[in-house]
Amino acid sequence: MLRLKGILMIVLGAMLWGMTGSITEWVLANTDLSVPFILTVRLIIAGGSILAYLAFKKEDIFTVVKTPYWRNQVILFSVFGMVGLQFTFSMAIETSNAVVATLLQFSAPIFVVLYVSFSHKKWPPRFQTIGIAGTLVGLFLLLTNGSLSSLLVSTEALLWGVAVGLTFAFYTLYPSRLMKEYSVLTIVGWSMLIGGIMLGIVNRVWQSAEWSIIGQPKMIFIMVILIFFGTLAFLLFLSSMNYISAVETSILSSVEPLTVMIISVIWFDTMLQNVQMLGAMIMLTFVTWLSIGGNKVAVEGKNTSERLNS
Repeated sequence: MLRLKGILMIVLGAMLWGMTGSITEWVLANTDLSVPFILTVRLIIAGGSILAYLAFKKEDIFTVVKTPYWRNQVILFSVFGMVGLQFTFSMAIETSNAVVATLLQFSAPIFVVLYVSFSHKKWPPRFQTIGIAGTLVGLFLLLTNGSLSSLLVSTEALLWGVAVGLTFAFYTLYPSRLMKEYSVLTIVGWSMLIGGIMLGIVNRVWQSAEWSIIGQPKMIFIMVILIFFGTLAFLLFLSSMNYISAVETSILSSVEPLTVMIISVIWFDTMLQNVQMLGAMIMLTFVTWLSIGGNKVAVEGKNTSERLNS
């Protein structure tokens, strides 16, 4: 039952995150709201609501920010994980579309492999090299439709897409120690609130003329949906790791780009060309290959360690 719970969590979380991508694309295309403003409001309200809920339940929410060591980790996760991922993802949507931005997010395992290889000062194993090569081939087909002379997205969109992969890798790797010490709700709540406040200060959100736009009844409804779906997606994604393996998480999270594609076809009449579709499928296949191979190495390493210690 616990495994089934984890599977349902990651599938629902991936679908909700995909839906927020499509909604964000509509908001950016049809209103004068900016990415920094949307994220500031979204993060502060979501983070504050989570912490208020935990405080109402009389759970300890302040120990993590009172302890310098853990507070510093939360701040780093807030800036480079929570805000970093949402900001780069939203900018990738604004400069391309939700489908491309979501697929570029799946380049994250490449950066994970490169980070691990660099930290261990050795080249990646053969299966990882094959996985990276295959993912890059799929990415090339997605972005060029198979033509060397054309790039179907702008250079700016491509750079934001790379940033999405980097921040998603950080978001996945970094909070593991925090999650062992404190609840997912506590970490997500503080990281959203801290990140939102920092983003608001940098962009002087109190001086923005966008408050008049967001105060419209239709926009209030859309922002409520964005905040609720986005927050729930983050909570479900992180919580699922307690019940299922990284391999299953990687495979099942492929529901996300599929959700975005379906919504984009119905809502925006956006459709990838045939070669782009092939590239997307190749990319998702080799991302799964990377995850499965990485899990096997981790298991083998753990078994070797146990034999040596016995």
